[in-house]
Amino acid sequence: MTEDISKGSQSGERSFKSHQLNGLPDQVSSPVRREVVSRSALVMSTPNNYDEIDVESGKCEEGREKPVHSSKRVLRIHNQALLAGLAYCFSSCSMILVNKYVLSSYNFNAGISLMLFQNFVSVIIVVTLSFIGIITMEPLTWRLIKVWLPVNVIFVGMLITSMFSLKYINVAMVTVLKNVTNVMTAIGEMYLFNKHHDKRVWAALFLMIISAISGGITDLSFHATGYAWQLINCFLTASYSLTLRRVMDTAKQVTKSGDLNEFSMVLLNNTLSLPLGTLLIFLFNEVDYLSRTPLLRLPAFWLVITLSGFLGLAISFTSMWFLHQTGATTYSLVGSLNKIPLSIAGILLFHVPTSLENSASIFFGLLAGVFFARAKIRDRT
Repeated sequence: MTEDISKGSQSGERSFKSHQLNGLPDQVSSPVRREVVSRSALVMSTPNNYDEIDVESGKCEEGREKPVHSSKRVLRIHNQALLAGLAYCFSSCSMILVNKYVLSSYNFNAGISLMLFQNFVSVIIVVTLSFIGIITMEPLTWRLIKVWLPVNVIFVGMLITSMFSLKYINVAMVTVLKNVTNVMTAIGEMYLFNKHHDKRVWAALFLMIISAISGGITDLSFHATGYAWQLINCFLTASYSLTLRRVMDTAKQVTKSGDLNEFSMVLLNNTLSLPLGTLLIFLFNEVDYLSRTPLLRLPAFWLVITLSGFLGLAISFTSMWFLHQTGATTYSLVGSLNKIPLSIAGILLFHVPTSLENSASIFFGLLAGVFFARAKIRDRT
């Protein structure tokens, strides 16, 4: 046992930035997750020799002289990893389901306003946590804002088109159609960064395209407007991922610390989205709708949309926590597997009419996503 513990390899996948640059975005609800902050930012105690712990295998170099102490530490790591994984899955699933509930069940026709309110809630929470010293952030300077503005414009478009598509398309089909983002990103990587993928990755991408086409053909609640918005969303999501790679290094150079952690990015994206979102509310004439809708006079409605704002920020926190406890490999696979219960819950909770052919297409697309995640892991290694 001591010999096995002494052979623990250091995990090379704990960097969330590396995961994001080599992996592909997995959901609408967490577009700002790009880098890992220190564990102290999440109010978690961390061992001094954290770099010597392989959180994927549960092995620890320090255990060479104290195997009993190592066993306790491994147990604690696994327990925290399970808790972090459950928290991440719950927050990411809940965010999409709550948004769908607001847009469809409440029939709320102001998706931009919903996005704006959620981002405002995130800004208030992050600023409050920074003020009381729980998290640390980079100060927002004009130089940083100028560098980040192109990314933020795409970020806002990504969130808005996600709202528009989710109003018309059921949750299960949204998760399948989002696989098209992976295809666009892979092609962008090839042309912009000269990055080539192996045959397994392209095979998985081909399966994703087939599942998206078959799912759309067999979708009993097909809505052309919703599908059009979703395709635009896929393009903007891929563009966000690719643009972020070019901007990130420049953005770090204009910060005081030379780094840009997750909380700084959350504040930067959400703060910059407020004036742009306000402008879009007037351009899309949502002000007139907001002045007439009785929903804004319902306390329950305000409670639900405020909850959606908390869940949006919770995804950033729980994803960082989960990645710290495991690694990019587990994070990527869990993110893909998480779409399966999300799709089932979306069909059952919103009473989506479906057929055997459509259900098979959705399941096929979800499996293609898992196959893609495994192919990307092998491609990196």
